[in-house]
Amino acid sequence: MNRITVSRRLWFSTGFMACCGLLAVGAYMQFVEELEPCPLCISQRLAILATGIIFLMAALHNKAHNIYAIAAAFSALLGAGISARHVWLQHLPPEQVPECSPGLEYVFQHFPLTDTIKLMLTGTGECSQIDGIFLGLTIPGWTFIAFVMLAAFSLASLRVYHASDTDQEKDI
Repeated sequence: MNRITVSRRLWFSTGFMACCGLLAVGAYMQFVEELEPCPLCISQRLAILATGIIFLMAALHNKAHNIYAIAAAFSALLGAGISARHVWLQHLPPEQVPECSPGLEYVFQHFPLTDTIKLMLTGTGECSQIDGIFLGLTIPGWTFIAFVMLAAFSLASLRVYHASDTDQEKDI
């Protein structure tokens, strides 16, 4: 049976490159378009970074693929949860939006780390601001879709390679 197979190393390298692309888009929006990231935006970037690092480790290590696939999917789904919260905040009525907080630099310097982490994961009033809509979705909406796709891509490696391993056993 003729099949085109992709090595697992290439599979996970592709996931890593996708995460690099997402981080590059975030950097472009921040430094070129001058959109200041809110605490939830930064948390989403950290989740993309974590997912990318897991993909990179999987590509470099080239062993324990199932563990890396599950870890990358878990990281991406955590990011999807943060993105979902961000989208939810953006759709709250104005009277229910939480108060804006001081800047993250000030918070890091003057508040305990647990309060800073809580702020970064729950969001504040500036997280409800919508800086642009593309094809009907805000930036956090698109980020949510990217996280779900990264999780699906990671978990697909389990199915694709399980099926190819089974086919190879039949050929032997």
